[in-house]
Amino acid sequence: MSESEKSKQGGDGEATWIANPLAALTDAAAGGVVVRDGRIIELVGAGRTPQTPVEHTFDAGEHVLLPGLVNTHHHFYQTLTRAHPDAINKELFDWLKALYPVWAKVVDPDSFRLATRLALTELLLSGCTTSSDHQYLFPDGLEDALDIQAEEAMSLGMRMTLNRGSMDLSVKDGGLPPDSVVQDSDAILADCERVIARYHDADDGAMLQVALAPCSPFSVTTALMKDSAALAARHGCRLHTHLGETHDEDAYCVEKFGCRPVDYLEQNGWLGDSTWLAHGIHFDDGEIARLGGHGVGVCHCPTSNMVLASGQCRTRELEAAGAPVGLGVDGSASNDNSNLMEGVRHALMINRLTYGAASITHFDALRWATEGSARCLGRSDIGRLAVGAQADLALYKLDELRFSGAGDPLAALVLCGAHRADRVMIAGAWKVIDSEPVDIDIARLRAEHHAAARAMAHAL
Repeated sequence: MSESEKSKQGGDGEATWIANPLAALTDAAAGGVVVRDGRIIELVGAGRTPQTPVEHTFDAGEHVLLPGLVNTHHHFYQTLTRAHPDAINKELFDWLKALYPVWAKVVDPDSFRLATRLALTELLLSGCTTSSDHQYLFPDGLEDALDIQAEEAMSLGMRMTLNRGSMDLSVKDGGLPPDSVVQDSDAILADCERVIARYHDADDGAMLQVALAPCSPFSVTTALMKDSAALAARHGCRLHTHLGETHDEDAYCVEKFGCRPVDYLEQNGWLGDSTWLAHGIHFDDGEIARLGGHGVGVCHCPTSNMVLASGQCRTRELEAAGAPVGLGVDGSASNDNSNLMEGVRHALMINRLTYGAASITHFDALRWATEGSARCLGRSDIGRLAVGAQADLALYKLDELRFSGAGDPLAALVLCGAHRADRVMIAGAWKVIDSEPVDIDIARLRAEHHAAARAMAHAL
């Protein structure tokens, strides 16, 4: 980025007009938005000029303007085991059994840092400005995983919800993960307290927030579920877990706990509007009504659900019941990439297959990836083009062959398969310019990450 562009950030009291986009997700911003000090301070109508005096103007005449996308579920470390030969063509439980031993033996702090940096960069390039990562794997030596993630997110300038995940139920106790990747519940809760104290910012415009995220019913004890809920309530944090992903999980809950997953959630104090769930596929009508009535959010992970053949999330019924619905790319070993705009397209396709072509529009899919995802994370300051919202923006050009002949710019983003933003702004600062991240050497990152993944493969 040139020094002149660095100065044109809409900060230090100076206003920048993102002017006259091809299209904007909000009609009221058809003429663009004005940003100052990291916030949107004005929406400009079609054919109008700002009422606010502006010092800088960015001509967005070749761009489609969206609020920054929000990713509500991921596992960054899994970028190191994409398309792993032992795990391809498997459903969830067998997939996990194949990969847990791999992750336990070879995920170290250096490779974890590279995995985090790569995942965040991929997300950023797709137009994502806020991500949530569910980090539940803590083999020996990786106790500072959340600190590494916080450092990498701040270095890149992305907002992030750090999910302090946990597993304390191993194979010897009737769970799924091997003994080497679970932790003692006292150690887990102590580190949850530490991470919250160090990183959780509840203020509007926060760059880092913390959620507590026991992994799943088949890897966490009931006591840890209850203690995590109590700790989150005490500190004003949110709760996150995998739930309702497969029929195997339903059967496990019935066998081990004598109830279905939503009953298990309620018994442990998780049925509330500070909770959001990953996947949420196999809920019946009554369970959907209960989740919606309590405001529990659901992160729809269409790409992962199709790769693992887990099923189809009942998005329409969940929203109708009152449950916020967001989008997540999920782990990069079940996706196998970190591209949220691609996830928007997949969400449109699988939901049209479920509900019909006339029932799901590109606006639904884009809403899930922006405002819906923000609601899952408990935030109203992101995911919208609105006065007072954070100046987190994603701008896409339609200059590739795939877009030639497209009539509706917003629909073209989804139907024609946009996958890379041309410009991305976070808190009023450009973080992607000309489809390249600011201050990140992609070739070097790719080479270092790939070398770490190859080293892992050879270490087994």
